[in-house]
Amino acid sequence: MTIMTSRLDPFSPRGIWPVLYAYFDADNALDQRAIHTQIDRTIEAGARGIVILGLATEVNRLSLKEKQRFIEWASKHIDERVPLAVTITGDTVDAQLALADYTVELGASSLILQPPSMRDKPESFYFDFFSQVMARVNVPVGIQNAPEYLGVGLSAQSLVALSAQCPQFQWLKGEGPAAVIQSTIERLREQGSRLPVFNGRGGQELIDNLRAGCAGLIVAPDTFDWQAAIYDAFAKGDHANAEALYEDILSSIVFVMQSLDALTCYGKRIAAWRMGFDVARDRGTRPTPFGLECARRFASRLGPFADQRQTRV
Repeated sequence: MTIMTSRLDPFSPRGIWPVLYAYFDADNALDQRAIHTQIDRTIEAGARGIVILGLATEVNRLSLKEKQRFIEWASKHIDERVPLAVTITGDTVDAQLALADYTVELGASSLILQPPSMRDKPESFYFDFFSQVMARVNVPVGIQNAPEYLGVGLSAQSLVALSAQCPQFQWLKGEGPAAVIQSTIERLREQGSRLPVFNGRGGQELIDNLRAGCAGLIVAPDTFDWQAAIYDAFAKGDHANAEALYEDILSSIVFVMQSLDALTCYGKRIAAWRMGFDVARDRGTRPTPFGLECARRFASRLGPFADQRQTRV
């Protein structure tokens, strides 16, 4: 299988990109309205692009048909307003290519490859896996290099080699402490790579990630509007305002980033309440009464989605 597209466009992503939550209706089906609401609200709040099917999307809890449906709904509703990056999963090269083919046909601008679920292989196995997928696509590709969350990752040396071998490899989605990401960026630069590097981790150490040289962050929508405003303030040189805004949201970030289960249980509720709807069904961890009390407090403190952009920046 070969992905057919018109050309491999240069891809230089920057800024804060939201990775959408998966919401489910009372019948446990994907909630299309919630997907559309997240898209509209995050674009209005300054999204430079949108990511779907990441860890925050509970991709491990979605069937293949649900992944395809999510891609179709998101691509049609975004309608090229901003770039769309789709995270690609699968335990074989052919499985990832099949999903990538479907994604590109629907208009995604780039892909983010996750490593296969096997965690007992040498680094060379994952290098070869990524290179085989990249060799057969013709859109910009990133990889999710998140050893803390996924259990495997590539070294800076392997990232440089992969970039040299595969022109499709045009960005990196990392997940790690700012000091670790900074070391990765530094080693990449020492070896001549200008690969844009994004971090995630819900926006933890947001400003230090920007100081470290990150091109931006990919974060869930619950505090996305605040983080987009922080990025803009920092980019303009207003570091004092960026720091003040970050202090306002740090406790909420800490609350939802205790684990992926906390993120997809409480983070998605904070985002939903701030955007004016509610969570009808959970596929993972169910909330506790105290957890809901905390989440309500954080949602109230953050305020209606995007309102703070007019009052704080």
